[in-house]
Amino acid sequence: MIYIGSAGIPSITEGDTLQGIRDVKKIGLDAMELEFVRSVYLKKDNAIEVGKIAKELNVKLSIHASYFVNLCNPEKVEDSKKRILSSCEIGHYAGAKYIVFHPGYYGKLSKEQAYEFVKKGCEELMEEIDKNKWNVFPGLETTGKKSQFGTLDEILKICDEVKGCRPVIDFAHIFARQGGKIDYSEVLDKMKKFKEIHTHFSGIEFTDKGERRHLPISSNNPDFKELGKELLNKGFGGKEKDIRIICESPLIEQDGLKMKEIICGLEK
Repeated sequence: MIYIGSAGIPSITEGDTLQGIRDVKKIGLDAMELEFVRSVYLKKDNAIEVGKIAKELNVKLSIHASYFVNLCNPEKVEDSKKRILSSCEIGHYAGAKYIVFHPGYYGKLSKEQAYEFVKKGCEELMEEIDKNKWNVFPGLETTGKKSQFGTLDEILKICDEVKGCRPVIDFAHIFARQGGKIDYSEVLDKMKKFKEIHTHFSGIEFTDKGERRHLPISSNNPDFKELGKELLNKGFGGKEKDIRIICESPLIEQDGLKMKEIICGLEK
């Protein structure tokens, strides 16, 4: 199945997260990513209620954890882990399995050194997650700036070596990082060991340093229709493979619905 949803509460929502989930369902989307990028704004009791409503409405939930994470910096690792783990705890109670985060920045480290820092941080995250029996996956997102740890191959290697971690594919980030190029078939082939994958999509403006800002999908940078064709070619339109696509366009629900419309048109 192909699930498409919004990055955060839809702009049409007049109310809280619960109403946001109802609005997502009402307009025809089927997923929503809770944005904990500034703070974890749900408490345990609220999260349980959010999860209950989402399950009743069959809206798939995920969480984007704090932007203030850098597992590559020894001075920031402990605070970074705490921020990710606070999202993991609430995600468990809300039924949001994917806890998305940007791993960090290379800084003065070599890519090999940065990899070891991120790997160690992820191992320590999984120790806490397993100890608390939280039903979540730390989701390492592919990043859009060349200064950031997070190429697709780096993320996949971490997920191969640290049991319980999952890759989160941001197609726009890959496109920006590669100077306006993306081979959807190659990306999806690298993900074929996972029966379910979690992704982000938007248009994107970039420079030679990578990502600058997200754009509406009408920019065709990258082209969502081409992604849709490749998803259907690889069987994601059926019951065997699941993909969640969170729309991170500035027009979150409008472009989310356009993406769904494009997929429906290709399926005919």
